[in-house]
Amino acid sequence: MNAAELLTNSLSPVAQTRQDATAQLEAVARDNYPGYVATLSSELANEAQTTTIRNAAGIALKNALSARLKHIIQESTRQLDYSNRWLALPAEPKEQVKQDVLRALASPSQKAGGVAAQVVAAIAAVELPNNQWPEIIEILLRFMDGPDNVSLKIATLQAIGYICETIKPEILSMRSNEILTAVIHGARKEEPSVDVQLAAINALYNSLEFVRDNFEREGERNYIMQVVCEATQNPSVPVQVGAFECLVRIMSLYYDKMAFYMERALFGLTVLGMKHPEESISLQAVEFWSTVCEEEIELAIEASEAAEYGEAPETESKNFAKIALPEIIPVLLGLLTRQDEDADEDEWNVSMAAATCLALLAQTVADAIVPAVIPFIEANIKAADWHQREAAVMTFGSILDGPDPTVLTPLVTQALPILVDMTRDENLLVKDTVAWTLGRICDLLVVALKPDEHLHPLISALVNALEDKPRIVANCCWALMNLSDQLGSFYEEEGPTLSSGPLAPYYEGIVTALLRVTDGTDNESNFRTSAYEALASYVTHAGPESITVVQNTALATLSRMEQLLGMQNQLLGIDDRNNWNELQSNLCSVLISVVRKLGDGIEPLADQIMTVLLGLIQSSKTSTVLEDAFLVVGTMAAALEVKFSPYIQAFLPFLYPALKAHEDTQLCTVAIGVIGDISRALGEQSVQYAGPFMSVLLESLSSETLNRNVKIPILSCFGDIALAIGPGFEPYLDHTMNVLRQAGSIMPNPMDYELVDYVSQLREGILEAYTGTVTGLKNTEKVQLLLPYVQSMLELVQRCLADEERPESVVRLSLGLVGDLADAFPNGEIKQLLLAEWLAQMLRAKTRLSSDTKKTLRWAREMVKRATA
Repeated sequence: MNAAELLTNSLSPVAQTRQDATAQLEAVARDNYPGYVATLSSELANEAQTTTIRNAAGIALKNALSARLKHIIQESTRQLDYSNRWLALPAEPKEQVKQDVLRALASPSQKAGGVAAQVVAAIAAVELPNNQWPEIIEILLRFMDGPDNVSLKIATLQAIGYICETIKPEILSMRSNEILTAVIHGARKEEPSVDVQLAAINALYNSLEFVRDNFEREGERNYIMQVVCEATQNPSVPVQVGAFECLVRIMSLYYDKMAFYMERALFGLTVLGMKHPEESISLQAVEFWSTVCEEEIELAIEASEAAEYGEAPETESKNFAKIALPEIIPVLLGLLTRQDEDADEDEWNVSMAAATCLALLAQTVADAIVPAVIPFIEANIKAADWHQREAAVMTFGSILDGPDPTVLTPLVTQALPILVDMTRDENLLVKDTVAWTLGRICDLLVVALKPDEHLHPLISALVNALEDKPRIVANCCWALMNLSDQLGSFYEEEGPTLSSGPLAPYYEGIVTALLRVTDGTDNESNFRTSAYEALASYVTHAGPESITVVQNTALATLSRMEQLLGMQNQLLGIDDRNNWNELQSNLCSVLISVVRKLGDGIEPLADQIMTVLLGLIQSSKTSTVLEDAFLVVGTMAAALEVKFSPYIQAFLPFLYPALKAHEDTQLCTVAIGVIGDISRALGEQSVQYAGPFMSVLLESLSSETLNRNVKIPILSCFGDIALAIGPGFEPYLDHTMNVLRQAGSIMPNPMDYELVDYVSQLREGILEAYTGTVTGLKNTEKVQLLLPYVQSMLELVQRCLADEERPESVVRLSLGLVGDLADAFPNGEIKQLLLAEWLAQMLRAKTRLSSDTKKTLRWAREMVKRATA
């Protein structure tokens, strides 16, 4: 089969044909890489070939150079392999591919030129960091200065943009001025070709981080901003959209440089942009103000944190949002009335964008938003036109997070009867927004609800609306869940002094209504999932007077799970199977809440629950369902403790395969958690399972395919096992301590932020393992076994505490471990190690810590004092 035929088949709508062609292409790439890339570049440059095949050749060539995988670590490894494979090519075929690709840039077919631009950038991304192909920038700049070939200029600008997006700025720092000049030249209003202007604006968008140094220089920054601002007035809609997208990104990257431009141009341009009849332009102009708010919310958090330490923030807020409030609020309120009744509920439109911006404004300017919007709400909430009514309710719902609750409470009290009444509005969108707004009130301002006055009408309205359309049902379930979460937390904080929570009189009625909703056969708008989530919340927060209802919910849940298990053979297609999986996951989440609520009171149902779970695990091939079932098993172990023993032998044959499913990160993580649950539940009795548990965990730890993030809970799990079996951990102690010591010695490159974050989490897992091991052995006759490892444990503590970026959880665990070691050896056995200067300094340090960490510090100080006396 020739290349053209294979490439055509790789785009076939028939899955089998497409897969076969892709497999053959991959085989050729493996067996004859030089021939493979040469053939692809030749097809891409072939003007006689069809556009479809040229595109397919270009994409295949790019994919042979750029790895794109969901898993970031695998992607990094694959990219290194791809880069090395290309760099190892002899000079001749490599040069031929480059010439073909550069020739394709000038193709009259803009599609072929666009794909060629991606390939040029992919080659540059491999070669430039290795000091190869330095002339590519010169070549591209020459193309921009050359004859008036519009297609070539467009493709060249695309290539420049992609290169700037993918390559670290320092690699091309010597050429950044020339690159920027070429891009800005193409974006100027004087450029005769609109297509070139658009390509230049898009290239500028991709280059904005790359040109950071240029943005530092006022003259260059002024020119860039002038060109972008002028482009927002271009007659071409796509160019205007691209220009506003640039402004959004510029605001995000260079907020601290924007005061001058906001005052001179951006306020006016963006307000005009929001009013533009073309929705794509209006959306970007609204997005600009959403970005301003996001930046200022972040700056307010930073300022608050700096104030705690008596410092000035690194960047001060310019309060653009507060200054612009009188200008932008009327425009946003007008956009809220541009709803489309027939639009898909997930479709992003200008009224949704305006509501999002309004919510961000409320968080940014706080109380100042209230007087700005109340007249609009009052004027429109009872309007005849549903657009006005819905916009008024959306406005009210959007401002509930930000202003002080004391400012909002009287408004909520005043609005609640109107909103409750509007749950019966004739318009679907109005009812939907009313239900969402009631949910926001229940979530954010439950303090404004007076139980005796408000709960009955509110709950009645929400429960009655459970008979409505799916999207309204979903929001009503969410509102009911928020009510349970917020009032339930309030009840639990008050403690046993209250005989029952404020929801007690409505509890059974709400649970019955939610169970009725969950009987639905489909899950449109996720209404059924929302009902199950609400049900789980009501179970979690049930008071003592409602335990019978919880028990009945458990029976109903088990009955449904059994029913579903019996239906398996009747599932016809993928939709049926997905629906079945989703239902089982939902039922598992309710069951977890029931088991946690009833604790060891679940024992009478334990046989039935475990029979259902084992049936579900045995029959399900879907990892998400298995994860949920395993989580229920772990919860059962925690509730039953030693009474869980009778079920272990039947469960272990399912647990071990899950632990060995190294390619399934989430399932493996959950299975490791279950080992911890079982060990904690059985305590010393789990010693009989410790051998197989440790064996499979150590095997997983040495796996090449297992995601490194899963290795952290494995280390923590060692601590769980050691804590549970105490002296019984002796056979595994030496191997475990060596593994922990090796893992603790990893020092990340400070510039590799991803690795820094991973090492921080890894150290947390190691500290948990050490803590479990020390706690398990202290106060036993085997405590002396720890002595050879004390020094390496304290070395890790020292390393953790010397890290300025350490999270407080690591500080707390480090202090706790020091205290445990001192407590384990109170008679001076490790006195010299505990008297180390770094440790004394740490215990005396006056750093800012939470009350929990301070408590741990005081305890550790006391233990060390006793152990060194």
